[in-house]
Amino acid sequence: MAKRTRGSKRPGQRHSHSPARPQTRPATRPAQGLSAAEEARAAELESQIVAQERTEQANLGRGRDRGRDAEPLPAGRARGQSPLAIRAAEEYAYVTRDVRRILRVGGAMVAALAVLVVLIDVLHVISV
Repeated sequence: MAKRTRGSKRPGQRHSHSPARPQTRPATRPAQGLSAAEEARAAELESQIVAQERTEQANLGRGRDRGRDAEPLPAGRARGQSPLAIRAAEEYAYVTRDVRRILRVGGAMVAALAVLVVLIDVLHVISV
């Protein structure tokens, strides 16, 4: 498939070879320094953000470490998991639970069918 270009060019048409336009930069105002109060406020906000990130990482690490106590890490698996891997693990938990429910219901149906076969065909308790 051909790469599409911007504009309304049709197949077979060529771009016109016009001279390049000179690049003009927008006028910017001269750089001004921050006041001492602004610098102090920025440093305070940055320290708050860093502290919040550290607590989130610590909480996330504690949750992951609980599951690791029982079983070692598989070979080739990185210690830190990406958010995608965490979401995938949660989805696999849902899938596992659903498969167990399906097997439980299917097993109950097979057991009920076996009981009916015994009652109808073997013991002739129920006549059809």
